[in-house]
Amino acid sequence: MPVVQLGDEGRWTNYHGTGTCEAATRFALRSGDAVRGRDELALAAKAVQDWLAAAQAAGRRVRPLGAGWSPSNVNICSQSWLLHTRRFNRCFRIGAYDVRPGVDADELMLVEAGALVDEVSDKLEEQGRSLWTSGAGNGQTFAGACATGTHGSMIARGGIQDHIRAVQVVTPGGVHWVEPAAGVMSDAFIAATGSTPLRDDDLFAALQLPVGALGIVTALVVDSVPKFLVRPIQNLRTVDRTALDWLAAGDFQRFSAAYALDRDPDFVQMIVNPYKPFKRPAMLRFLYREPWRDDYPHATPGELGAGYDALSLLGRLLDDYPWARGALLQYAMKLGYASGPDVDDPPVYGSWGEGLDTHRPLADLFNASVTIDRADLARALEMICTVYARHGGSTVVTLRFMARAEGLLAPARYSHNAVIDFDGPRSERTAAAYARVVEVLDAQGIGFTRHWAKSCRLDAVRVAADYGEDFRRWRAARDRLMPDPAHRALFGSEVLDGLGLTC
Repeated sequence: MPVVQLGDEGRWTNYHGTGTCEAATRFALRSGDAVRGRDELALAAKAVQDWLAAAQAAGRRVRPLGAGWSPSNVNICSQSWLLHTRRFNRCFRIGAYDVRPGVDADELMLVEAGALVDEVSDKLEEQGRSLWTSGAGNGQTFAGACATGTHGSMIARGGIQDHIRAVQVVTPGGVHWVEPAAGVMSDAFIAATGSTPLRDDDLFAALQLPVGALGIVTALVVDSVPKFLVRPIQNLRTVDRTALDWLAAGDFQRFSAAYALDRDPDFVQMIVNPYKPFKRPAMLRFLYREPWRDDYPHATPGELGAGYDALSLLGRLLDDYPWARGALLQYAMKLGYASGPDVDDPPVYGSWGEGLDTHRPLADLFNASVTIDRADLARALEMICTVYARHGGSTVVTLRFMARAEGLLAPARYSHNAVIDFDGPRSERTAAAYARVVEVLDAQGIGFTRHWAKSCRLDAVRVAADYGEDFRRWRAARDRLMPDPAHRALFGSEVLDGLGLTC
């Protein structure tokens, strides 16, 4: 059977140890051995629908779980039924006869909902294709990363959910295949998956980023680009205040010329110590896209600069030594960042997937972010650093940049976005400092949104205010997909109810 129960009722804790479901009954959705993906999806979707009916009869709410990655607790619900999708992770090629006229099947891949970002990336690269963005890690399920708006940071691209071209989703009312109104897959393919087609732009935009509240996503159609190489440059440099104005204006080439290569970068990241941010060196990382060639010298993820978990691990020291927080934080940054490759070092290259790394669990993680209009960057960053300098908190501040993302509830809502992350040890002091950051941005009239998968301090009133008409459209799409309030409530939790997503 595709769905199996995993033991008796008990406790489940998420990947980073930030939330626990009590009295939860765990189930797993597992891949089969069907030759064709559509046949496997038909069996799995029917099993999931039967499982939902059983949960409803038992009076239990349900939560889909991929890698359990999110520290925000959007996937936490006690006294519930939990459906692990991690072993439902096959990927399938799509043939020209599977798609509608005018759609290029070579760009697409059918992905079961439990496939990790790493697995999707590897399968695409085997086919000479590539993802064009993702988060800093690769250990999330692809569907889970999309569901919470994990932001890629390619300057000219949006979020990882922008890869989605179609979604299979199961609700108590049916098995649905959701696409934009123009359509993607053929009617015959959709019928073979056991689904009913729903070609609706708003419903599709809602399901690109459903926050786990729109049913059980069982499969995605994911798009790709031809495989390419990236050349990383990273270093520790003291950044001048005027450089923030270049970034705010989108003059990334000028910023790159000052601190790395004199060319347009595709990715820019700056990690600053909020204590004296313009006097202590910042950690800079640039990626430059290069044409693919098979004979490039392969580098390790570390040599490519992937991963910086040591920042969070060493950050635990800072709560014990608040009198030296700035200096210790700088020490942690120096140890936590791979040295080079810098401008004068021999170049290294890698595929997009080779530059990603799977982070270790960080049980004491504090992880939050705000996304702002890039034009507000210089003013916002100085305010944020002032808050930390005056009120404490043990996080580094990371800047990355991206275009507007798809999905009605995408946090990257501006034409040009600056994403500002706060990573460090979980403590009352750090949480209080982040709360003060939010208050100051509001007081100064700087608009911002927050990442669904991180510590976001949101409620339904604020979600409605932040997303406005798009939030109304998201709820209207939800109600078309699940007109029965009891079905909507089935996918809720204390957190999702409080955000206004399931009620």
